[in-house]
Amino acid sequence: MPHPKKRTSSTKKNMRRSHHALKTTQTVVCPKCKADILPHRVCPKCGYYKTKEVVKKKKKSASARQS
Repeated sequence: MPHPKKRTSSTKKNMRRSHHALKTTQTVVCPKCKADILPHRVCPKCGYYKTKEVVKKKKKSASARQS
């Protein structure tokens, strides 16, 4: 198996890795409940996508909260 003739310098190595940094995730505000969500996805808190209810969320009853 071939081996490199010269050692890769730290500058060359870091220039190659310049695109490996993690990028921040973009979020948008849900128009229904004002929570931060990922774009083009159903809101996990209220179950709405844009103005339509896609997922029905169960509401917690008073007896469930006490126990």
